Amino acid sequence: MTHTGDKLRIVIADDERPARSFLAAILRKFDDVEIVGEAANGKDAVTLIESTRPDLALLDLQMPEVDGLGVVRLLKKNRMPLIAFVTAYDEYAVRAFEVNAVDYILKPVETARLRQTLDRVRVLAADCANYAN
Repeated sequence: MTHTGDKLRIVIADDERPARSFLAAILRKFDDVEIVGEAANGKDAVTLIESTRPDLALLDLQMPEVDGLGVVRLLKKNRMPLIAFVTAYDEYAVRAFEVNAVDYILKPVETARLRQTLDRVRVLAADCANYAN
């Protein structure tokens, strides 16, 4: 992980406040997570991700102005966190994995399912750190 010890630093981007709140409430159950910011649209998500440099961005696919896939396209490669899409739509999964998403979570999000994603991110982050050394 980056920054604060071994906590996963996470950004949540979803245009629906209840969805962001629900996801944040689940994440707060985990001691190994720090929510570093929330965005209500894709444009703000890009700015937030570039300024906070999270380990993981949880992105909704359908947001105003810039959708979740657009967020990934707009991010500078040196500022790209791991990406997991959180959405109610299963038809975008192939496109999500084409942009190297680490996971694709369908709403409503279940705690155990989100834990699987966080565990996957930890493994990938550890692999990247080992590769860099």
